[in-house]
Amino acid sequence: MIEVSNLTKTYGKARGIEDLTFSVERGEILGFLGPNGAGKTTTMRIITGYLTANSGTVKVAGYDVFEDPMEARRRIGYLPENPPLYREMTVKAYLHFVCELKGIPKSRRAACTAEAVEAAGLAPVYGRVIQNISRGFKQRVGIAQALLGDPDVLILDEPTVGLDPRQIIEIRELVRSLGGRHTVVLSSHILPEVSMVCGRVVIINNGRLAAIDTPEGLSRRLRGSRCFMVRIRGPHEEVPPKVSELAGVRSISVEKVDFQDGKPEVLLSVETEVSLDVREALFFKMAELGWPILEMRPVDLSLEDVFLKLTTEEKLEDVVEVAASA
Repeated sequence: MIEVSNLTKTYGKARGIEDLTFSVERGEILGFLGPNGAGKTTTMRIITGYLTANSGTVKVAGYDVFEDPMEARRRIGYLPENPPLYREMTVKAYLHFVCELKGIPKSRRAACTAEAVEAAGLAPVYGRVIQNISRGFKQRVGIAQALLGDPDVLILDEPTVGLDPRQIIEIRELVRSLGGRHTVVLSSHILPEVSMVCGRVVIINNGRLAAIDTPEGLSRRLRGSRCFMVRIRGPHEEVPPKVSELAGVRSISVEKVDFQDGKPEVLLSVETEVSLDVREALFFKMAELGWPILEMRPVDLSLEDVFLKLTTEEKLEDVVEVAASA
């Protein structure tokens, strides 16, 4: 749905972005991350047609944003970091005004507005003046104007900035509900939010691609292995050696030994080769021995850990390695 190829943008002698390439699939929610000044907003503005580039191409739904800008823009809904609201207007008047700006036929404006109002949850404030509604509802109005015309692509730049925790949860759920029907590119500094909403993330640093993958995939690549915790009911002295016999297991550490109803339980941290998933083999091995598995869960680097590793100068070798493998 979005194809960015070898995109470069400079501001005089300053580099905005350099040779940036990535793609976004139809219906995907993609997180777009980077430190301040990395080039996130520049990239979003180029995709939406607000800025031109020095070189490279951007296609939205097959339309080149430089050669066929109007057709590309018709397929894009854009929420900038500061929503473009006319605060003296009512929500209803503003959305109808945006319909007119977007060239939506008069016969369709009422239906389009109603769909956007329902999707964004604006019914309680539909008749109110924008300056008199909460910050959370203002963000919802910004999202609603991006939804008008049912665009294929939504570009959301910091949609939860300045909101309280409850409003953040509400907007997060709204963004999650938009995936599938729309292709969403989401920029945010709230990294747990990105982990919960986005299937993949793009991380850029100093205007260049640092990595693109799922959060779990990035964690495994940077760690260089898989890691999971497993709780097994069985003799605590015999369980670890049997687990370590499995192909692909690098190391094991005993985290805790406990007794429940007089039966021993052992909690292990298991590190394995990144290319091997040993969980199935572990299940059958423990079943063969009659030692039930009570718990098994992955242990990944958090997105914050990944972000810091990929955007810290001391870890530049990690950036090159992960970007190359992506």
